[in-house]
Amino acid sequence: MKILLVRVSSLGDVVHNMPMVADLQRQYPGAQVDWVVEEAYVDLVRLCPGVGRIIPFALRRWRRNLLAAATRAEMRAFWQALRTESYDFAFDTQGLLKTGIVLGMARARQRIGLANATEGSGYESASRLFHSRSIAVPPRCHAVQRGRLVAAQALDYPIDSAPDFGLKRGPAAASARLPWMPPEGYAVFFHGTAGETKKWPLASWIALAKSLPMPVLLPWGSESERQAAQAIAEGSANCRVLERLSMMEAVALARHAALAVGVDTGLVHVAAAFERPTVEIYCDSPRWKTEGNWSPCIVNLGDQGQPPGADEVIRAVGGLLQQGRAA
Repeated sequence: MKILLVRVSSLGDVVHNMPMVADLQRQYPGAQVDWVVEEAYVDLVRLCPGVGRIIPFALRRWRRNLLAAATRAEMRAFWQALRTESYDFAFDTQGLLKTGIVLGMARARQRIGLANATEGSGYESASRLFHSRSIAVPPRCHAVQRGRLVAAQALDYPIDSAPDFGLKRGPAAASARLPWMPPEGYAVFFHGTAGETKKWPLASWIALAKSLPMPVLLPWGSESERQAAQAIAEGSANCRVLERLSMMEAVALARHAALAVGVDTGLVHVAAAFERPTVEIYCDSPRWKTEGNWSPCIVNLGDQGQPPGADEVIRAVGGLLQQGRAA
């Protein structure tokens, strides 16, 4: 059995697609499962056991200079890499026109994708032009469940287990503990997000940091996030603002944390996929869509338009830390 997955972005969505791989390998032991993904996430997908060939897709970069000879050469090389293999099944679980086109370029006996949008998704119905079969999913379908359902319905097998991201079984060296990480347990706050309404108040982050008996590391990805991290650090003596991290350094940060707290953003979903003690904070996005619901060490608080207060998060963190000490 040879299977191709097309899920190119973004960080959280790529992570949420990983349980498809374990499902397919469980149903078809020894199957070749290849993956087309944006070049920025190639190293992340390498952490997922069961993935064979990873085919980098660089549309984000190509768009900046589509007419350049070098860009055209890279696009041609991508097409050739995609066409190297003949697949039994190819799946597009993103449902965009660009991923539909990639699906259509693949050499596959069956090309399978989404028949409909889920609430709040960026689904583009034109993607169905490239399907040989379109699978309907519930309008309110969890981001992890969506890909699993598409494959299960297409290949006629039940979903009878919790999602297995495979990250805990992945190569340890690929996201090993880094020299700048504290030798003792640490907390990480994934406080940054592009949407202003998805942010949690700085005063709440400071109150949470002050309640913790461990160092708190503060990553950032933009100048405004660096300034926010600095403000949190100035409010609590146990905080440290990190240098700017690469994506895989940030993944390692999540993997080794004794506690991860974050708003609805890719890196907090990485921590949850590693099943680290994690509190996911929802301020202005629907919780049902991405909440970590596969492990007792993940707590989800708030909902769209209903951010949790600092006291609620502090209580949840205390419960997780107590649970960890008991274990």
